[in-house]
Amino acid sequence: MNNISKSDSYKEAGVDITAGYKAVELMKKHIAKTLTSGVCSDIGGFGGLFELDLKDIKKPVLVSGTDGVGTKLKLAFLMDKHSTVGIDCVAMCVNDIICSGARPLFFLDYIACGKNVPEKIAEIVEGVASGCIQAGAALIGGETAEMPGFYPIDEYDLAGFSVGIVDKEKIVDNRKMKSGDVIIAIPSSGVHSNGFSLVRKVFDVENRDISVGVSELGGKSIGETLLTPTKIYVKPILALINEIEVKGISHITGGGFYENIPRSIPDGLGAVIKRGSVRVLPIFKLIAKKGGISEREMFNTFNMGVGMSVVVTEQDAEKALKILKENGEDAYIIGEIANSEEKIRIC
Repeated sequence: MNNISKSDSYKEAGVDITAGYKAVELMKKHIAKTLTSGVCSDIGGFGGLFELDLKDIKKPVLVSGTDGVGTKLKLAFLMDKHSTVGIDCVAMCVNDIICSGARPLFFLDYIACGKNVPEKIAEIVEGVASGCIQAGAALIGGETAEMPGFYPIDEYDLAGFSVGIVDKEKIVDNRKMKSGDVIIAIPSSGVHSNGFSLVRKVFDVENRDISVGVSELGGKSIGETLLTPTKIYVKPILALINEIEVKGISHITGGGFYENIPRSIPDGLGAVIKRGSVRVLPIFKLIAKKGGISEREMFNTFNMGVGMSVVVTEQDAEKALKILKENGEDAYIIGEIANSEEKIRIC
């Protein structure tokens, strides 16, 4: 720990430099678990260094993604549980990267807080490290900014940034997609990290006890269910694209089915989703019931139990399902691609 740099005047203004040093020391053990062979620097420098291994990559293309956790953090504050939101932060970035077929290389986080409580910051980073391990990415740097007067002393914001790599000739795009191709759903772990402004309003989380078990959720509490971290799909998707041709991948985030599935479909084609095939999770049924929200709006806001969708040929569908199952994903078919000017139809 740095015992030389300190400022009593800065501390009186609300910023404790030494707390920052302590937080770094506490988080180092978590960061160490994420390190991969490409990491060339230690935590504490001005930049994170990473050496690219370009073996077997003819034309390397870097793919980047950045995102935050959003107002799901309010649930973490209310439940005083901070070890999982870091997983959400990593997931929101790497799940986007994998849609191009890119393998995440490294991740950096940014935490802005009203007061730097080293143990809490280390708990947040523990989650980030856990997400990086799931994604196979190294946590090579980050920033913690103590901002008194800007954030309440017991609150923080969390965002991240990741970079991945893919061979140009292996980029997943939609150029070969055609009518008759099959759409496969990969289940979500819950609400993930989108739609929480609406969720918080529906359940009035700031003014009610969200720690009580609910029968509709199998006895789990609303708080526990909502704070379930976003699933990270990197490893099963990489396994899939390594064995068969994947024609399109969609990460189902804010905007639900209606916004995200069309993003991987070219003009002239559309997705036909079989509503009866979608395995809607109990939490979404409860949100719709409590909030009086129409099915159309639910599918236009939430993932509804589908965290990722992939498009493959009809001939490859069974093999794709088998590969995904072998990699821990209970994937299933929810529809097909059709000639259409309507980008998505749920029927």
